[in-house]
Amino acid sequence: MTREHQVFTLLVQVGRHTDDGLPEGATGAALMCYASGVDEAEAVRETVAILKQADLAPLDVTGYGTLSERLEEGHDVPQEERDLMDRALAENSVIVAQLTPFFD
Repeated sequence: MTREHQVFTLLVQVGRHTDDGLPEGATGAALMCYASGVDEAEAVRETVAILKQADLAPLDVTGYGTLSERLEEGHDVPQEERDLMDRALAENSVIVAQLTPFFD
């Protein structure tokens, strides 16, 4: 039996790592990601693996669920976000939608 992929919204906090591409003086960053997976655990594993390949240092991942779960919780999900989620599902990929660097 094949389980259907879904897209999960993940907020990943990263620390500093050599060649991470974060701005000078940043202490880390938060990345809003849309990740495809058969469940949230798989989406988290794939996201962490890809970020490590990109020389980022994932520290913590917070899952916000699927689009339907977010809508049930009353989240406002604009069409731009929905389009990125559709792309992540179509490509079976992880999309970093936003990167917010942290400074002391």
